[in-house]
Amino acid sequence: MSSIYKDLKEECYEANMQLDALKLVIYTFGNVSAVDRSKGIFAIKPSGVPYEILKPEDIVIVDFDNNIVEGSMRPSSDTKTHAYLYKHWEKIGGIVHTHSTYAVAWAQAQRDIPIFGTTHADHLTTDIPAAAPMADHLIQGNYEHNTGIQILDCFKEKGLNYEEVEMVLLGNHGPFTWGKNAAKAVYNSKVLEAVAEMAYLTLQINPNAPRLKDSLIKKHYDRKHGTDSYYGQS
Repeated sequence: MSSIYKDLKEECYEANMQLDALKLVIYTFGNVSAVDRSKGIFAIKPSGVPYEILKPEDIVIVDFDNNIVEGSMRPSSDTKTHAYLYKHWEKIGGIVHTHSTYAVAWAQAQRDIPIFGTTHADHLTTDIPAAAPMADHLIQGNYEHNTGIQILDCFKEKGLNYEEVEMVLLGNHGPFTWGKNAAKAVYNSKVLEAVAEMAYLTLQINPNAPRLKDSLIKKHYDRKHGTDSYYGQS
């Protein structure tokens, strides 16, 4: 492993191992990438390698055009999606894709996750968006590249800002999350799975459960993210 990419590979490796530790993946069904924008490259998990044998030196370095810069293994099959998002959303530093159970269930139901409670509002002021299933002509084309198009089209159609909503469900597929770095993207992936489970259970108890009222959404979001936020330590 060359020293020039050592830190980036280790960041990516640690984030991928967190997916396993947080039980967000089974077998090899998931990946994390971490970007270095100054070099125009990102690090990503190699395809199909079990977490129990994954090593930092296995992490693959690719550029935004999906060319392998360093690495002896094939990068994740989702690499083209990561590259598309990095090219078009310039303020994200890490991306996660998983097949976590509850998030996938909502994706398969093709439903946005309603904002029912304050756990959700601590992180977002909107429902978690579900993108429509991919169109046939995109499926038959450059599928993983077109998954990136699917995500951007969803945000454009719903009028969402990727810096404020750092997660999406792909219809009949599963979740993608992102953040300022790989660790934040993993954090968002765990939050998404927790909120997805809570929302599912809410609807089992009360199928007519109301959305969280606007005043509570604003209060909980602002106390963490507003200009006068007071959650945590300064």
